[in-house]
Amino acid sequence: MEQRILILAPTGKDARLVSQVFDRAGLTCFVCSPAVDILAELDKGAGALFIVDEALTVDFLKSFTQFLNQQQTWSDLPVIVLSKRGLDAQGMRKIYQELGNVTILERPVQSITLLTAANAALRARKRQYEMREIDRRKDEFLAMLAHELRNPLAPISAAAELLKMVDLDPDRMKKTSDIISRQVEHMTGLIDDLLDVSRVSRGLVELDQGLVDARKIVANAVEQVRPLIDLRRHHLSVHTPPVSALVQGDQKRLIQIISNLLNNAAKYTLEGGTITLTMEVDSKNIVLSVTDNGIGMAPEVIEHVFEMFTQAERTPDRSQGGLGIGLSLVKSLVELHHGSVKATSPGIGKGSTFSVLLPRAMAPGNASEHDEPRMMSPSPRRQRLLVVDDNVDAARMLGMFLESAGHEIMIEHSARNALERARKDLPDVCLLDIGLPDMDGNELARCLRAQAQTKNLTLIAITGYGQEQDRRNTADAGFLHHFVKPVDMERLLAILATPVSLQ
Repeated sequence: MEQRILILAPTGKDARLVSQVFDRAGLTCFVCSPAVDILAELDKGAGALFIVDEALTVDFLKSFTQFLNQQQTWSDLPVIVLSKRGLDAQGMRKIYQELGNVTILERPVQSITLLTAANAALRARKRQYEMREIDRRKDEFLAMLAHELRNPLAPISAAAELLKMVDLDPDRMKKTSDIISRQVEHMTGLIDDLLDVSRVSRGLVELDQGLVDARKIVANAVEQVRPLIDLRRHHLSVHTPPVSALVQGDQKRLIQIISNLLNNAAKYTLEGGTITLTMEVDSKNIVLSVTDNGIGMAPEVIEHVFEMFTQAERTPDRSQGGLGIGLSLVKSLVELHHGSVKATSPGIGKGSTFSVLLPRAMAPGNASEHDEPRMMSPSPRRQRLLVVDDNVDAARMLGMFLESAGHEIMIEHSARNALERARKDLPDVCLLDIGLPDMDGNELARCLRAQAQTKNLTLIAITGYGQEQDRRNTADAGFLHHFVKPVDMERLLAILATPVSLQ
């Protein structure tokens, strides 16, 4: 229905000739006679309207213009007018303007011209219908996003109210703090996935290439997802071959691929379910498969399962949670590693299998895999820190944390006050928010570098922006480190333990 060309011509001869041309070209058309029929047919869906100018009566234009004005925002019905009067004929210019998305063909017209105009109109109309579907998926995605964000906000809000109580015992305070930490971690992961999808789709992700043992990928991915699997009381079986199998790629991203698939299986499998992670190796490829006995998928869902805006359709009640961002990210990251991913399911309620195929790499000579460098625990070292953030609560909480870690803290909420404070009190490190109201953090950093007293300070950017361009901007402004909110406190403490000053 959506690719039909509706034909309106007062004389049967015109309609018949035009429909014959369209039929021979394989185009679907429908001849309407009275105006009431054309409006009824338009309501059913149409790719374009073909009309001869004799049919542009006052009554028809009145009703048809009303129809055009009531179109959905995505819709702009193409109209093809066959005219013998020409565009400059008296009164015709105004009529054509009322028709909106109009193409005018002057008689006599060749069949090829008629077909070219019709095909162009249908291509444009097809794109409009595609945009309608994209908008629908985005609406569903945003509804699910709101749902996912409200879930962690609820316990965070409750925990904040609980912490206001004066007589809160230490044990309950620790449990409350743990709840906040877990929920913030969940929200941070959600936002990171959103940003990763955006960056990958725009080609902004660069892989740290290296030879990685696929068994290590499996082990690390399982370790990451184990808390969720245990929480939902799933039984996880892992089957890997006894021999090493190397993959050329980014270890962090490869672990992210498998952990996302495991996380997806855990979410979409009812509590107490079974999940199996299998690794198979041949001379050319490595196949990593995650199979669950969860809710399964219908065939029409499998077809679009890796598309970002279709994931909410898997569970209409949203009880299983998840935006499906992880699956879209999985596909993009696998393709960056020159691999492929596929999903299969016997049907609703019968579980799913996601399989990742990666090209196997051969170790050069006797080279073996490199173990990850061990993270050294930061040694305590008291620093004088200046925290600058116009968000009073954010500055205060960061200051309290760093003070608890043994550092001396100064706090300012404006760039100009911070500039004077730094010149007067000479901190060792400045942690600067970028989005300051009176002067942005990058400009503040340049001012600090320009002052003789503060030019060698360690500058750390604290910001909500984490794109590559944002990192380049802070580096150009003189920052040595760039942290995206919420701050990775463990990494921050490690940096503060071994500060680097400019000399």
